[in-house]
Amino acid sequence: MSVMLQPAAVFAVASAALLAAHQVGDHWIQTHRQALTKGGTGWAARAACARHVASLASVKVLFLLAVFAVTGLQVRPGWWVAGLGVDAVSHYWADRRTTLRRLASRVGKAAFFDLGAPRPGRDDNPTLGTGAYALDQSWHVLWLFVAALILAGGAR
Repeated sequence: MSVMLQPAAVFAVASAALLAAHQVGDHWIQTHRQALTKGGTGWAARAACARHVASLASVKVLFLLAVFAVTGLQVRPGWWVAGLGVDAVSHYWADRRTTLRRLASRVGKAAFFDLGAPRPGRDDNPTLGTGAYALDQSWHVLWLFVAALILAGGAR
């Protein structure tokens, strides 16, 4: 493959692998306890979020190894660390929840963030279809894009 095409090919296959791995890791691999605890206060919440991010990163590594093995594409090791590191840090930051809520408020999305959330003291809307969930997932996809760009930069 032409040296010029390798970064584009790495970006394309890394994007697909990272998006698929994110969906599996964020929804199927994450434990119920992690999902309920990671946004809370204290060290137990931070640890739950860290465990979630570690298992999610492991899924992403497996998916990337598979797609690069099948395609024969290669990425220098330091670029793997940089791409997956940026993704992991951004995922942890958002999944602590208060940080993403603060960002949403600063950019005028506070009402959207709260859209669909149960009213205080009630459990009247237990659903994934909330503004907080939509903003969380779109944040993660943004950083998956950045991670794929970083991986493409390390194509060889």
